[in-house]
Amino acid sequence: MTGNERVKVTIRCRMCGEKFVLRGRRDKGKIDTGFKQCICNNDRDFEIENHDM
Repeated sequence: MTGNERVKVTIRCRMCGEKFVLRGRRDKGKIDTGFKQCICNNDRDFEIENHDM
């Protein structure tokens, strides 16, 4: 694994069920996609699953 590899992330809102599939970068053990909040204004309660590309 390299330090700045791309990953595919599936984010599902636990409040309304909306699903987002995003690409992000893994950096120092964290994944950054730029995702801030769901369309229902939820910004905390998510189910996050990552998939290496």
